[in-house]
Amino acid sequence: MSENYEGQDDAYATVGHIAPNFSCSAVMQDGTIEELNLKAFTKGKSCVLFFYPADFTFVCPSEIIAMDRRIEEFNNRNCCVIGVSVDSQFSHSKWREMSPKEGGIGPVKFPLVADINKDISLAWGVLSDEGVALRGTFIIDQESIIRHASINDLPIGRNIDEYLRILDALDHFKKHGQVCPAGWTAGKDAMEPTSDGVKRYLSKNSDSL
Repeated sequence: MSENYEGQDDAYATVGHIAPNFSCSAVMQDGTIEELNLKAFTKGKSCVLFFYPADFTFVCPSEIIAMDRRIEEFNNRNCCVIGVSVDSQFSHSKWREMSPKEGGIGPVKFPLVADINKDISLAWGVLSDEGVALRGTFIIDQESIIRHASINDLPIGRNIDEYLRILDALDHFKKHGQVCPAGWTAGKDAMEPTSDGVKRYLSKNSDSL
């Protein structure tokens, strides 16, 4: 591993385990280039950490712009967003300088990490055979525990609203101790994690599942 990877008890990303930490150059929200340490940057917040294949490509700008359009919704949930690809920080900067009409992403309001040596993508299990990151998305809670992981193949774009739904479900569970069934969204019935709770929920909601 390179010096950018900071090994700890959980060297690889696993749901239910502490997120592997890293420090790496990133283009920050204000366009400056700084060293971003995952643990320090996310302290006291949850985080959506997402990987994408490469700058100046096709599906990627649509996902990044969709993330940026919803950044206030993530902020309102005390959640930060971080993007990662195997491009350099200079490539990230140039892409941010291009408007969406030119195929760019504009000045997005979250950091883009430069995983040039690919150690981060490898540790998080998203490095493809082509040497770029698959479309991996991880939700990390305020205690640095990975609570969600999903990986799309290169041609398949993500549904950003799903990550907001998952954050709401995690928050509901934390506050109320209720688990969130299929298709749950904020304001809908949740379920007590007991046999009776399952029966009560299904007797009322099974027809709408």
